[in-house]
Amino acid sequence: MGATAILSPALLGLLLVGTVVGVLSALLGIGGGLLMVPVLTLWGATPVQAIASSLVAVVLSSASGTYQNWRMQQLNLERVALLAPPAMLTTELGVWITTLLPPGVLLLSFALLQLLAIFLMNLKQRLQRRHPQTTDQATSSEPRIYRTQGIGLLAGLLSGLFGVGGGVVMVPLQMLFLEEGIKDAVRTSLGAVTLISIWAVGRHALAGNVLWLDGLALGIGGLCGAQFGARLLPKLPDTVVNLLFRSLLLLLALYMSAKAFIGWGWIPWPWGS
Repeated sequence: MGATAILSPALLGLLLVGTVVGVLSALLGIGGGLLMVPVLTLWGATPVQAIASSLVAVVLSSASGTYQNWRMQQLNLERVALLAPPAMLTTELGVWITTLLPPGVLLLSFALLQLLAIFLMNLKQRLQRRHPQTTDQATSSEPRIYRTQGIGLLAGLLSGLFGVGGGVVMVPLQMLFLEEGIKDAVRTSLGAVTLISIWAVGRHALAGNVLWLDGLALGIGGLCGAQFGARLLPKLPDTVVNLLFRSLLLLLALYMSAKAFIGWGWIPWPWGS
């Protein structure tokens, strides 16, 4: 492929979008896939291609943010090591299911996943208000390890299935079951996402689902943006990070639902499906 294709307006646009996604990825600990999959479908990729290609970008952007967190000594490597290996086991199952689902079902399932993440965060806040004295000690020891690994298993399945890296569930589930604050959950999630998404992109590559140039354009932008986002995270109040997380997921859930309904012909779309 020549230089003209590499410097095409579409790829430059993806590079810019990837930069914004990288900032949000580091702030929210979601690896970027929740943002990149809708962008790639808007660019014309099929749902399976968008899911697979987003993982290329997720690897780069999440690795960048994780490295920055590690340099700042704000990364719990033990927690990352507990989350990531179980996730790699279930990634295979997620990739296999993705190849079987119709595009419309895949898009609508993606939207439901985003709404589930919002619900889990709301549930966590309600529990905190009812039991304000709950501390990290309440979930330490052996049950805590099992809960962490269970979260990893679910994250791996969702990574292979939706190309999201798994952070969309790891953040709220760490808050809910491990009594993590949102910033610590974000940092741990991003570290695990890096390892999970490397494994998942390899599985999708073997299945021939990856649009490498599009994924790399998003990823290079994300690589730069994640550095800035990781530096910005400690300066933001928890309430701001929570609001960003919820608002972003709600908007994207609406978009992906509309995309599914358009594909089924339930609502008109003047620019095609």
